[in-house]
This record gives sequence, C-alpha cells and structure tokens, in this order.
Amino acid sequence: MSSIKDRQRAAARARLEKEMAERSAAARKRRQRQAIVGSALAVVVIAGIAFFVVQTLKDDDKSTEAAAPDASASAGANVPPAPAGTANCTWIPSDEATGGKVKDTGGTPPANVPATGTDTLKLDTSIGAITATVDKTKAPCTAAAFEYLAAKKFWDNTKCHRIVTEGIKVLQCGDPFATGKGYRETDGSGGPNFMYPEENLPVDAQVTYPKGTIAMARTQQEATTGSQFFIVYEDIPATSLPAQYTVLGKVTSGIEFVEKVGKAGSDNANGQSDGHPKTEVAIKSLTMAAA
Repeated sequence: MSSIKDRQRAAARARLEKEMAERSAAARKRRQRQAIVGSALAVVVIAGIAFFVVQTLKDDDKSTEAAAPDASASAGANVPPAPAGTANCTWIPSDEATGGKVKDTGGTPPANVPATGTDTLKLDTSIGAITATVDKTKAPCTAAAFEYLAAKKFWDNTKCHRIVTEGIKVLQCGDPFATGKGYRETDGSGGPNFMYPEENLPVDAQVTYPKGTIAMARTQQEATTGSQFFIVYEDIPATSLPAQYTVLGKVTSGIEFVEKVGKAGSDNANGQSDGHPKTEVAIKSLTMAAA
C-alpha cells in the first residue's frame, strides 16, 4: 500500500500535468489562429510556442505562447557560429493573445551573449536575503535574460505567488504583475514580452533538482521559458519532476528562509499542500552582477 506521501506526490504531479495540458491546448489554438493570419497575408508562418513559467510547477506563466521562429532554426545555416566564449540566443516574441499578461520591456537581450564566468544573483526579500551563483557557461541565455530583466527592475516589488509543500517542495516567483498585499486569481499569469528555449537540463540524474536549485518555470511546450522561476527547498528526484526545466543557479545563502515559508504552509488554493504561501514573500529587488 502506498504511503500518504506517495499519494500526495502522485496527486501533486497529476495536478501539474493537467495544468500543463491545458496550456498545451491553448498553444495549439494560438498556432491555428496564427496559421490563418499567415495564409491570408501569403507569408510563411512558423509555429508558435507557448510561454512559461510554468511549469511543472503550475506552468503559471500563463502569458504563454506567441508566434515565433522555431527555436531549432537558431542553429541553422543562416546563423553564423557563435564566437568562442559566447552563445547565440533565440528570443521568441510573446503577447497576450492566449490570455496571459505580458510586461513590455521595450526590447530583448542581445542575440549573442557571454558564455563564460559566473554571476551572483541576489534577492532582497521580506523574509531575508537570498543569494545564488549562476554559471554562465551552463545557462548563458537564461543568465542573459536575467541580467537584462534585472537591469529593468522587472522583479522589484513583486511577490512569490506559489508554494508546494508536499512531494515537490518549491517556492515559485517571477510574475511581474503579482504585487501588493494579498493574492489574486491572476497571480502567476505574467511574464516578459519574450520567451526562449530551455538549457542546462539535469539529464541522467537521479535527483533532477537538488535542494537550493533555482530553476525556470515553463509550459508543457518547449522553448517557453520566461521570467518565472522556482526555488527548491528539498531534493526533488527524477521520479517526481522530469528534467524539463532550466537550471539557472544554486542558492549559496538564505535557503533557510524559504524552508520557513514552506513550514508555514500554503492556503491550498491549487489543492492540498499547493497554493499561495501563508507567509507572503515580497521581492524588494532582484539583481545580477558579475561574481
């Protein structure tokens, strides 16, 4: 007979898979609309993809999908190889056609970004300071996206909108529209005006997301990473969460603050042990700087 934790883990995963399937359906509808428009204009329409963050988690980046070049095309013959120590990145436009909320940043990160060195990510939050190391050799495009958005103060004065306390233990943040006191139904639906392919996936690992990992939320569709991220506060084995989410960095200090939020629990808005944090976590600022 399975244990209570096994049943809770299975229930949490089932909820997440259901939510991602819903995002996938929305993505298909979006692609159909884009194909109709494209044929009317007699142009080539390249498949649209859903937006982010998020996720096994909840794929809360409901700002999901937009028509854009196939991410695989970035490695095609028309794109010159990246110079040594750099990486070419594909920034896919995102809009609100699928019902999500998009915060326009006025542009995108550079198409070619550094792929060497490390950054220090700092979260100044209402529960304490959280610091992480980001290895740009492993996740250069995601690091570039964070550098770009942090410079825009994209996450400042937002809050973490989700905590999962059983099976998959994570705190999820990154919606630029999740602000103010209390929670709204739309919290978790926002992201930036672009998305990008996943990278640095923890393949062939028994523990896909170790405690302290900061990973990116996405939809069930590939290339839908955006601004939402989750902080893992207990090891997540591959049996609980597949290796589909970009590993951005590793928390070096402050994970105990996230653990306290987990212990305080959720309001179960998404189901048992899954909902908004009972202890609100406000992000006063998020910065990225060379280590």
